Amino acid sequence: MEIYNSIPELFRANEAYMNIIDRVSVRRYTDRTLSDEQVSAILHAAMSAPSGVNRQPWEFIVIDDRKLLDQLADALPYAKMAAQAPAAIVVCGNKERFLEGVDDNLWEQDLSAASENILLAAHAIGLGGVWTCLYPHEERIAPVRSILNIPDNIIPFNLIPIGCPEHSHAPMNKWHQERVHHNRF
Repeated sequence: MEIYNSIPELFRANEAYMNIIDRVSVRRYTDRTLSDEQVSAILHAAMSAPSGVNRQPWEFIVIDDRKLLDQLADALPYAKMAAQAPAAIVVCGNKERFLEGVDDNLWEQDLSAASENILLAAHAIGLGGVWTCLYPHEERIAPVRSILNIPDNIIPFNLIPIGCPEHSHAPMNKWHQERVHHNRF
């Protein structure tokens, strides 16, 4: 496959590396439910993400209630797949653990790292997911806050539907040598 042509053979044999290369966004799922062990594994990976000054500003809401998933799908323009997913995770930021001053927005990077870990962990255990954006769009944050009864000090950052992929998908080739610069732009 063309996507692998630029990857040295040595790295193609590395399972962790290839998990990153092979991950795709999954928007269609089978009706198979997630086990508690799968959810726990995914959340352990999420909480292993780096965070500024180790503040770990994240909170996670695991949703497996069909009614709530359907309400979220109805309320969010880019999360319609939640209506088919057996579960979703809302990654949230807890303002009480944000840094203050010049680094007060590092929580966004911290939650992004945790979110990518969720997607990679799901892929590694045979599941799939897709990152759907909530923050900074108040028209997306407000319905999630209301549906899930999220307090004001918690910011819903994204919603990640997760499940067993309905179909296998080949990863896209996102490698662009011309976007790599050495020492200077």
